[in-house]
Amino acid sequence: MSKNATSAPIEKENSLVQSIVLFVVMMVLFLGAIYSLSFLTLDNPWPMAVCLGLFALAFWIPQTIFGRSDSAGES
Repeated sequence: MSKNATSAPIEKENSLVQSIVLFVVMMVLFLGAIYSLSFLTLDNPWPMAVCLGLFALAFWIPQTIFGRSDSAGES
């Protein structure tokens, strides 16, 4: 029997170089979030806002944009 081409999931995998570049960029965002905490004082709340923003981006971008968030229906 032939396999139905429309039921096969579309597999998109990054190359090794692209995966390393994405990892490095997201790690820079994460480490930038941690580094911003070194400027945190009780008088200046902006480093915490920067930390939360960078931290959220470091996890949100890979999970939604580069991830497979639309694969809930696959079995």
